[in-house]
Amino acid sequence: MTDTYIVRENPARPAEIVGSVVVAGPDVVDDVVRQAYQGSIAWSDRPMPERVAVLAQAADQLDARRTELSVLLARETGKPVADCRGEIGFAAQYLRWVHDTAPRVLAASTLDDAQGRLRCTPRPFGVIAAITPWNAPIILAMVKLGPALAAGNSVVLKPSPLAPLAVTEVAGLLPGVWVLHGGPETVRALVAHPLVGKVAFTGGEQAGRSIAAAAGRALKPVLLELGGNDPAIFLDDFALGPDDYERLVLASFATSGQVCMAAKRLYVPEARREEFIESYLAAAQRILVVGDPLDEHVTMGPVVSRAAADRLTGLVADARARGGRILPLARVPQDTGGYFVTPALALDLPDDAPLVCREQFGPIVPLSTYTTEDEVLDRANNSDQGLGASVWSADEDRAFRIAARVQAGFTFVNTHNRTGMSLRAPFGGTKNSGFGREFGEEGLHEYVQTTVVHAPAAFRTGGTGMSAGAYPGADGS
Repeated sequence: MTDTYIVRENPARPAEIVGSVVVAGPDVVDDVVRQAYQGSIAWSDRPMPERVAVLAQAADQLDARRTELSVLLARETGKPVADCRGEIGFAAQYLRWVHDTAPRVLAASTLDDAQGRLRCTPRPFGVIAAITPWNAPIILAMVKLGPALAAGNSVVLKPSPLAPLAVTEVAGLLPGVWVLHGGPETVRALVAHPLVGKVAFTGGEQAGRSIAAAAGRALKPVLLELGGNDPAIFLDDFALGPDDYERLVLASFATSGQVCMAAKRLYVPEARREEFIESYLAAAQRILVVGDPLDEHVTMGPVVSRAAADRLTGLVADARARGGRILPLARVPQDTGGYFVTPALALDLPDDAPLVCREQFGPIVPLSTYTTEDEVLDRANNSDQGLGASVWSADEDRAFRIAARVQAGFTFVNTHNRTGMSLRAPFGGTKNSGFGREFGEEGLHEYVQTTVVHAPAAFRTGGTGMSAGAYPGADGS
């Protein structure tokens, strides 16, 4: 039988082939999952200190290979090489955090008191199916592999066909991980396999619905981190300097805007609109350099594919047809054949314009104005997605009060996107942006099931007992 390959091009120079991987059909999926299942038995028997030591060793190897891997990642995704180095370093930092934290968080606990003896033990699921996207493939793989392995699971990793190369190299640094490549057919076979205990997926809403439905038919749990149309709300007392504006610009345009938690809708008080736009445009001119991702001075590369570029071009055309103004923020390379899209700020659009009410997932960001807090909260929350958001104010307490009314799984204060992340902070969505959490202690708990052994005091030797069919404590005890 002839192998089928996924061939990955360089989005900055599509004629340049970066590499290829073999597609795994259903028969291969079955064989790999069975290997992973057998591997999980031995892996879970290893003591926790041994399992997490492997993560620390992998972190050291990631650091040692950061330069090499960042170039490969930049070539296959179009992300600037400096961003790629940062992602790999963050992934190594996260593995070390799991090394330090998992032994405490995932430890068994025992209570032995007047109520009886209760032992709670976190147990692994066995095989985790980890399905990851292309836009941050290494860190979004590590937030699944690290906790899963620490908990005693094995993992079958299915990377995106748009970024299969660097993450495969990284997965090879960890025992207990098998890698499969392919598209929807491979995913369907993996999710439906009876030996897969849980599915962890990061990606788009449509694919997430399909995966959740397939897992539901098999009665297996899923973790879904899906897209978001993340609002950034600037209160009337916001105070931003030049550096803050530059950080805000990159909160929208890092990875060419192709980030689930990017700032995708900007809400500015009507009275401060012109001031904001002037400062925002100036910051964009300073910070946005569009070009070859391997150039150290570049801060924004191409989008990931021709299809992505065409979709974004269509959104811009639609915005103009609705009377919107499109303000270019930087020049893009000409005649390279790459999938470059001009970064832009979109003004004067109604809330029902697709560029405003849907996740654009690209470097065009709409700015809207408002007059009251209630109004802006109603408009910001008027979405079926609820992943990230941000509130900007000179008064942190006020920002927290407003953030409590924002319908999002993660709300940043006075920053947005990766500058607001923390290893200790659980991240995930509400509404159609998914469920389950990554990062933080909650992200560790996602990969275990708690098993319980309980001996009630009433039935110990010398205990008072209770009548058949009684509810505990119903007699006031």
